[in-house]
Amino acid sequence: MFRHAGRSRTYIHNLRLASILSLVAGIVNITGVLSVKVLTTNVTGHFAFFTEDLSDKNYGIAIGYLFFILSFLLGAFASNTLIEIASRVKRGVSYTSPIVIEIIILCLVGVFGNSSLLSNFNSQVIACSLLFAMGLQNALVTKVSQSVVRTTHLTGLFTDLGIELSQLFFYRKTSEFRQLSKSIYLKLAIISCFFFGCIMGGLIYRSFKLSTLHIASIFLIVALFYDNLRFHYYNLKRKVQYR
Repeated sequence: MFRHAGRSRTYIHNLRLASILSLVAGIVNITGVLSVKVLTTNVTGHFAFFTEDLSDKNYGIAIGYLFFILSFLLGAFASNTLIEIASRVKRGVSYTSPIVIEIIILCLVGVFGNSSLLSNFNSQVIACSLLFAMGLQNALVTKVSQSVVRTTHLTGLFTDLGIELSQLFFYRKTSEFRQLSKSIYLKLAIISCFFFGCIMGGLIYRSFKLSTLHIASIFLIVALFYDNLRFHYYNLKRKVQYR
């Protein structure tokens, strides 16, 4: 999923990456809402709450929302910085660092973020940690797909989907229709996987609380090693066939 970049990257590569990472984002989103009552996959709402509390002179609460916004920004900044540094050393593994850090963050929050021990400060730390992780992921997937895929929020996706569904009535050439259909399918896959991740995460959270994030980590590990697993699978299959 991460091995191919630039011209070597295909629609199927983006579809696989989008599906599994949007599933992860859905799990993280609902876990953040149920545990600390904070949306952790985007910052749009936090801007509104920040300005509301600022206008009401609730400066302490407003600063909390500002930290949420900056955490997501810092995650995106860190993700691209790591990718750029790693690409100058060994390009083939340049995209692994942000995913590894995201896995570590989700695992740590899942282990130490016991909801029964949450104080207001701990809730803020957990929210900032998850927003940072989602900033990492969103920047990573945007970079590797060349801005074709975003997996942590749906507002832009629904806008683009609405535009493209409308264009189906006007673009009649076979090549144009095929390209539009592929783009629509990709967006529907992201939306569906995000939605499924929210449902699955919500159901799992009832029993496992913040440990639900370990499930998201497992999906990230699968995404990280998918290319190697697939290579070894087909290599083994080829050897069996030629025996």
